[in-house]
Amino acid sequence: MMSSFLRTLFTLCIVWPVIWLWLGLRVRHRERLPTRGPAIVVANHNSHMDVFALLSLFPLRRQASVHPVAAADYFLRNKAMAWFALNILNIIPISRKGGEANPLAQCEQALREGKILILFPEGTRGEPGKLSPLKSGLWHLSQRAPEVPITPVWLRGTEHIMAKGNRIPLPLFIDVNIGETLRFQSDKRVFMDDLKQQLLQLQQQTTGKPPHD
Repeated sequence: MMSSFLRTLFTLCIVWPVIWLWLGLRVRHRERLPTRGPAIVVANHNSHMDVFALLSLFPLRRQASVHPVAAADYFLRNKAMAWFALNILNIIPISRKGGEANPLAQCEQALREGKILILFPEGTRGEPGKLSPLKSGLWHLSQRAPEVPITPVWLRGTEHIMAKGNRIPLPLFIDVNIGETLRFQSDKRVFMDDLKQQLLQLQQQTTGKPPHD
């Protein structure tokens, strides 16, 4: 209960004022965003601000059901960061080092419980405006939950707002372009190619320039 209260307070007092008032959010095709789970939202990743931009799209009543999937080695690296990531950001930590029998077990359980997951298939923050090679973790997760819809999203602007060395977010607009729902395909290469093309198409729609990866 305390975590839920603090998460709501953080959203109302920090996330929404910063994202919607200080920065500004322009959202295309908001109607495509899942309103309930189980569902998976995937996006390009250029900045830590990406998580806050995506979380701000969901109403307060859904915040407890939305879980960013994040790297355990980064977000659990010390007690303070771990407490904030787990209790306020509501992350599901996964290991990037291997060694676990099933590193996606918590994600699978969350989907069975009707949650919404936020994933960054590049695996880490990439070069601004460029789509890095996609990891296959999403395909493996979708293989275990093939009925779960996948919503691709392209983010633009977050890479400038929280550039390295900036402690205060710069007041620049964030563009969010939400794509058509994708479904699981048993052929991994086809699935990953379709996801890549969807993201590149969203990038082109957002920037008005030919996509590049």
